[in-house]
Amino acid sequence: MATGQTILKPSSFAWYLVCDRLISEERVRNAQREALERRQPFVRYLVEEEHLDSGRVALAAANAFGVPLLDLDAVDLADLPLNLVDEKLIRKHRALPVFRRGNRLFLGVSDPTDYHALEEIGFATGLAANAVLVEEAKLAVAIERAIAARDQAMLALLDTDLDGLGVASEDAGQGYDSELKASDAPIVRYVNQVLVDAIDNGASDIHFESYEKYCRVRFRQDGLLREISNPPVTIAARLVARLKVMSRMNIAEHRVPQDGRIKLKIGRGREIDFRVNTLPTLYGEKVVLRILDAAADLVDIDHLGFEPEQKSTFLSAIQKPYGMILVTGPTGSGKTVSLYTALDILNRPEVNISTVEDPVEIQVPGINQVNLNVKTGLTFAAAMRAFLRQDPDILMVGEIRDPETAEIAVKAAQTGHLVLSTLHTNDAPQSLTRLANLGIPPYNIVSSVHLIMAQRLARRLCPHCREPERLPREALLAAGFGSAEIEAELTLYRAVGCERCTNGYRGRVGIFQAMPISGQIGRLIMEGGDAIRLAEQARREGVADLRASGLRKVRSGITSLEEINRVTRD
Repeated sequence: MATGQTILKPSSFAWYLVCDRLISEERVRNAQREALERRQPFVRYLVEEEHLDSGRVALAAANAFGVPLLDLDAVDLADLPLNLVDEKLIRKHRALPVFRRGNRLFLGVSDPTDYHALEEIGFATGLAANAVLVEEAKLAVAIERAIAARDQAMLALLDTDLDGLGVASEDAGQGYDSELKASDAPIVRYVNQVLVDAIDNGASDIHFESYEKYCRVRFRQDGLLREISNPPVTIAARLVARLKVMSRMNIAEHRVPQDGRIKLKIGRGREIDFRVNTLPTLYGEKVVLRILDAAADLVDIDHLGFEPEQKSTFLSAIQKPYGMILVTGPTGSGKTVSLYTALDILNRPEVNISTVEDPVEIQVPGINQVNLNVKTGLTFAAAMRAFLRQDPDILMVGEIRDPETAEIAVKAAQTGHLVLSTLHTNDAPQSLTRLANLGIPPYNIVSSVHLIMAQRLARRLCPHCREPERLPREALLAAGFGSAEIEAELTLYRAVGCERCTNGYRGRVGIFQAMPISGQIGRLIMEGGDAIRLAEQARREGVADLRASGLRKVRSGITSLEEINRVTRD
């Protein structure tokens, strides 16, 4: 041994290599020096430059460092948790995530002394990174195959023929699809499939959400969100970019919310609009798409869920030549569908109907429909003024949200026009208080408003799997059922779930409170009566509130008591 040479420490990695007769003592010292000068991992240098057997090198490293050895040939690459680590970090450090246990992430590496890789990946994931030894020769190949398997797994959802699918707008997607990279083709196909699946499943909204360690896609079905997919977090930005291109948004802008629209062709003769909004979040942009399917939204009045007396009250109000009809409820409670059901009944050649909405959600031939555009000055109030100069019979304003719009709508109702609109209040009596807060005098409210209808949407029980439910008498009394009907063996049903439904429910039904403005209610308004007094008077006149209307649906077996408690809770 030459003077000044370092003696190999017993049980060191290099010592094991020499003892196993993989390499001479002199060569291993030279290899250590060369790898250090090249800033190349020692194991990689031994395999690539010294041409040592990677399997025997890995075994020596396992003995030297006490790290478990894993054979990558025995691993299903499609099941690896690649979504936990950014693809750039995997390639940079040649570290393959192989499995996770709690807050510990195990990485397949060929050199367990690469502590920088473990620290950087651990910091990026928020998990404790631990090394598992794998063969250097197999590692690079496994990384490429695992990434390809991940992309292929995403395509496994795509079992529908999408050849007839396309973006209807000619300028949507220009400059993107024409120069589509091969690596982006799965993204385009995946997004298209999600849109088609949402339509086929009757979803009203699609949510694309990015978080620190995962990404998810959710559908809102029957009023509730349901997770349907977990694409890799590493492709989240590409999904957002694709949706932005389809919506004609600025794909370079990530700091502010953006609004767009997609018009999708589904087969022949059917086009579906998507209203798209992006929102910057901590870990990327969230994209929400509202599905505007006119063919699905426009329904017959008998399918809305009216009780017989509510249907009669509603039809009587819309047949009047003038006055105002207000529909109230939270976002997603079906107000627009109810209004368009009325407009469809009134839509005749001899009637001039005009609507302004933000945006138009249901397109109906024969009705003049206007999209709100605040940037150009086309507000609800401006559109209403224009309508009144165009010889209208019936007007519909998407929402009364400011004093100016409220004043114009009331004046139109008082001067021979039928006005339909919506308010965001909890029930019908509160809508009268809301109009007063917008500055409408009580005498104008009494002389213009004919009917206020509050509504909610409750999920229908699946008729194929619902089961009778027995509840204690005390629980039924507390829910609002009467003693007499409980004694008569009231039958309630609960959700079960089968292959034909979602968690025991299929479709939705409306729950209504239809309150006409009677003489006594009008007098209370003139006296400045609050919502509580108005509600008590409506109850005395036989107007069922939302809770009472919901319990009727429970008695009929249409929905469950649990669902009514959800949608009518105080």
